[in-house]
Amino acid sequence: MEVVSESVDLARGEEKMRCHLSQPASGGPYPALVVAMEAWGLNDQIKRMADRFASEGFVAIVPDLYFRQPDNVVSYNDLAKAFRLMATIRDDDFVADVSTAIQYLEGRADVVAKFGTVGFCLGGSVAFVSACRIPEVTATVPFYGAGLLWQPHPEEKSRAEYVPGLKAAVLSFFGGKDAFIPAAEVSRFRDALKAASKQFELILYPDADHGFMNEERPSYHPRHAAEAWEHTIAFFKTHLI
Repeated sequence: MEVVSESVDLARGEEKMRCHLSQPASGGPYPALVVAMEAWGLNDQIKRMADRFASEGFVAIVPDLYFRQPDNVVSYNDLAKAFRLMATIRDDDFVADVSTAIQYLEGRADVVAKFGTVGFCLGGSVAFVSACRIPEVTATVPFYGAGLLWQPHPEEKSRAEYVPGLKAAVLSFFGGKDAFIPAAEVSRFRDALKAASKQFELILYPDADHGFMNEERPSYHPRHAAEAWEHTIAFFKTHLI
């Protein structure tokens, strides 16, 4: 499916949040996805991911969650800078950012009012926590999101407290070689969803590492990336179309 993309600026208070918007070139209306970026920022790789979703029949938007910070796209070899930028994000802020993106999508004539969230790395956590807190989200796919149940800052509620309010179906992916997300954390996430009687599927690839979907990283796993992509598209088409 042919895709068109553009940059759009959404008002966030007195500031503007830059977003990458991708959509099928014709037809519609289409269901919509908020694609949450990795720790590296709104770079070309995450824009291509949004374009891929658009080619499958979704309107996809990637908010720049670092828009409050200058110099906010990070090279892959500067993990320290990525950690510094991630530390500037608060859950209430990114939930409001995702809500703003959804409100923008709701106002578009080419969008049907069915919304999903999907994200990778940092974005995996953003996608899941936003789905827990935004009732308009009916399906979410977090890829290797760390801290899905953490209390990220002392002044914020634990993310686990929002799980009972989750209305979205969940498809989550993890890698068994992921040093950022221990097996115990994956088990805790599974147990929390099960205890809350949520609709979910959790897929763990034992031989995959953190970032296995990113074709620009050494951790890229072509076979699992292809499998996970097909599963994700089928999941969203089941729940959003």
